[in-house]
Amino acid sequence: MKQILSLVLIFATLLAYSQKRPAAIKVTYQKISLGKVDDADNPIIIFSDAQKTLVTNKAILEGKASYPIERSTVYHTDSSYVVSAEWAKERHIATKDALSLKKQSFELLPDTKTILGYKCKKAKTIINSNTIEIWYTDELGLKGAPSLLGQELGLVLETNRNGSYIVTATKIEKLKSIPAASQPAVKDKPADMLTYRDVLWRSRFTTLPVFKDEIINFSDASISNDSVLRFANGSIALRKIKFPEIKTGSQVFVELIEQSNGDAYDRTGSVFLIPEDEKRSFLNGLKNGANTLPLYDNGNGKKYQGVTRTDSYSPLLELMRFFTPFGIKQYGHIQLKGKEWHEIVPYRQDVSELSPLFSNKEMWVGVFIGNYDKGGHKISLDVTIHNDETQYNKDNFVLPLFNTVNVMEMAGQEYSTMFNAPKGLEVTFTLDKDVKNARLRYITTGHGGWENGDEYLPKKNTITLDGKIAFAFVPWRQDCGSYRLFNPASGNFENGLSSSDYSRSNWCPGTVTNPEFIDLGDLKAGKHTLTITIPQGAPEGNSFSAWNVSGVLLGKE
Repeated sequence: MKQILSLVLIFATLLAYSQKRPAAIKVTYQKISLGKVDDADNPIIIFSDAQKTLVTNKAILEGKASYPIERSTVYHTDSSYVVSAEWAKERHIATKDALSLKKQSFELLPDTKTILGYKCKKAKTIINSNTIEIWYTDELGLKGAPSLLGQELGLVLETNRNGSYIVTATKIEKLKSIPAASQPAVKDKPADMLTYRDVLWRSRFTTLPVFKDEIINFSDASISNDSVLRFANGSIALRKIKFPEIKTGSQVFVELIEQSNGDAYDRTGSVFLIPEDEKRSFLNGLKNGANTLPLYDNGNGKKYQGVTRTDSYSPLLELMRFFTPFGIKQYGHIQLKGKEWHEIVPYRQDVSELSPLFSNKEMWVGVFIGNYDKGGHKISLDVTIHNDETQYNKDNFVLPLFNTVNVMEMAGQEYSTMFNAPKGLEVTFTLDKDVKNARLRYITTGHGGWENGDEYLPKKNTITLDGKIAFAFVPWRQDCGSYRLFNPASGNFENGLSSSDYSRSNWCPGTVTNPEFIDLGDLKAGKHTLTITIPQGAPEGNSFSAWNVSGVLLGKE
């Protein structure tokens, strides 16, 4: 009788145990960032059974998720997983990993707590300097987690990263099986992990290729083709690009890479757009000669072509000012103890504030590098557009005012030597409407590469608006030595310095020059005059100083 009673008790216990351990579950997780619920309408959701766990979210399950869509399937039988992604209709990729989950390492701690009625154990790990605490239970007899972390510990009901970001289970539903509709259909052969991550990353933004391995040089043999126009003996490359509509608040980047293709020297470079909103544009000068552009006269006896805005002409809109280093890649054979030369120099700059001017337009995009070398420089250029809701880029008014970078230097455009007081560089412009919170996007670099040249002497730039000083500062870079490994052909001097180490007037070989944003206040409709003055150094023999400045008025109409 006692044996029968014992068997009954064992059967009842097993029955209760089996009832407590379902065939499958659905777990809903809430994200909490700095004590506040994050993305409340789109919780993480997992489905688990004895064989696998699916990691997804509410928006994906309801068909409301924005691309790219990413889902994970963990196979508990061998601790492998497949991650699949869709970034457009009928465009998808997947990757498989059979090692990462097995390599996860945790410190198992004695702490316990109850979550949704289940006793949980604690584990801890450190990943990329982040301390992550994991609470998991084995009372349901199933494994799973809201991410790939901790999948093999048990059923993870909470993760806590640095005490500031928590993912915690809010609901557990017992199921007979995982719904078929929730399981992703992996249609392609899995790619390797590196390829998968690259494809997924690139799917998150729009890339507009402009140039690929284009040569910027000085040669009579440089000719245009069907897609790229060449000017000034090859020192300018131009291509027409159709820009999509760019949402307010989005971020736009210009990214250029450069290598020497023969030229050993540091050179001025510029990435620019050609506005065609007036009767004449810089394109007229490129096609018909610099002297067909409007001339600026400041009374010093020289005429400067196409540098300021007029009633019928828009100057170049400079996106990015950059400077090539001394002979990167081409002169990498020059050996110095302890120096491993880089082979490309990357330039990448946020130009979001200028996007209202080119959003949803087709415009000429150009690159200039001043040089007199037949091999010149090799460049590639992309523009990337990243949808966002940043707060700093809300302006809708963009007006190019001046640009003294003589991008037609190799076709006779005058050097910019007009900055001495009293007149300096002066531009008068007319606003059709009031402009609120006006700012001047101002890029300035000094040139004159000898001992007394303005390249090596700090000089104050003074910006005057309607007769009143708006801003004055000394543009100067003291970090040029940080870029020594870009400059294999840089000369070395008796004092132990290389030429590329020297501080300069707002530029270094191998860098971008950042713009200054100068507050001008609210501007009324009508005429305004802006003046740039710099105490420009006097010529010595054949040597002279010049300043390349560009200015764009920003604001909100």
